[in-house]
Amino acid sequence: MPAQESNARWAQVVSNPLLRDLPFKIELNKFGQLLMRPASNKHGNAEYEIGRAIERGRKGGKIIMECSIQTSDGVKVADVAWANDAFIAKYGYDTPYPRAPELCVEVVSPSNSEEELQYKSELYLAKGATEVWVVDEDKRVRYFNAIGEITKSELVKRLRF
Repeated sequence: MPAQESNARWAQVVSNPLLRDLPFKIELNKFGQLLMRPASNKHGNAEYEIGRAIERGRKGGKIIMECSIQTSDGVKVADVAWANDAFIAKYGYDTPYPRAPELCVEVVSPSNSEEELQYKSELYLAKGATEVWVVDEDKRVRYFNAIGEITKSELVKRLRF
């Protein structure tokens, strides 16, 4: 599905009152089909704590929870993202973003497979993310950039949960 058509489909999803209060994270695949995952309060709390930790380690920019990004496989939603001030000045709060913010974070859910997390990381990096983090339930962080897995973040020097 072309990006313009996918963006229009995403706008329909976001504005649909029947989908507004579902306890699911919603994404689109490249065919415009809805993908839904159950959300948990533990997952939501982890998103919040990660966002706060990034905010403490990075000055400026914006933390975005549930950040929608147009990818080659439809609209994907990073659990947490950090966008610098230039990104926000250029894109504001467009939904979905046509490119990924500098940092995208996936919080592992029981329904996520390792393959899916790797795939989503690759999609975010292909759309311009500098780093992607995958954070598990025990707050262990795996860091990735365009080269592959790295030992620490270059964007956030001190990460404290």
